[in-house]
Amino acid sequence: MLTSGQPAGSLRSAPVNTEHDPVIDGPLYRQVLGHFLTGVTVITAVSDGEPVGMAASSFTSLSMDPPLVLFCAGIASSSWPRIQQAGHYCVNVLGSTQEHVSRQFASKADDKFQGVGWRTERSGAPVLTDALAWIDCRIENEFDGGDHVIVVGRVLALGNQDSDGPLAYFRGGYGNFSR
Repeated sequence: MLTSGQPAGSLRSAPVNTEHDPVIDGPLYRQVLGHFLTGVTVITAVSDGEPVGMAASSFTSLSMDPPLVLFCAGIASSSWPRIQQAGHYCVNVLGSTQEHVSRQFASKADDKFQGVGWRTERSGAPVLTDALAWIDCRIENEFDGGDHVIVVGRVLALGNQDSDGPLAYFRGGYGNFSR
């Protein structure tokens, strides 16, 4: 939060006092935040010679200079430690026809890549066939985010292709966006 008289670029944070924070009902929290439309991504890497991946809807661009993006990984995720160990990853933005891919990578399946085509990019991370766009990254920073880890990645390479549009997630279900 900037205060008047404070130079641009300097931030001041208030002291954290959780003593009087309200208790937020978990199901209501999930329901309300489910009203925020998000795109759907699959985060992929190669760890110990094996491809690994997970679905993530918490992805956004962060900075153009330097080129940074971020996503959030659940600390209970079995895939995140393997992606973290790889030190690099690829964000695959899913297209409107890839709901099945999202469901597969959101599952606890042993082989999430079964039946899914892919190739590698600069970092060696898998780029999924038919992904609407891809962003190949190196892990730059990690931050505590409660029950998630906030992962900041430096963009190494990226690309996109024509598609019918993105896969969207809204109020607990999938949909698409057309222009």
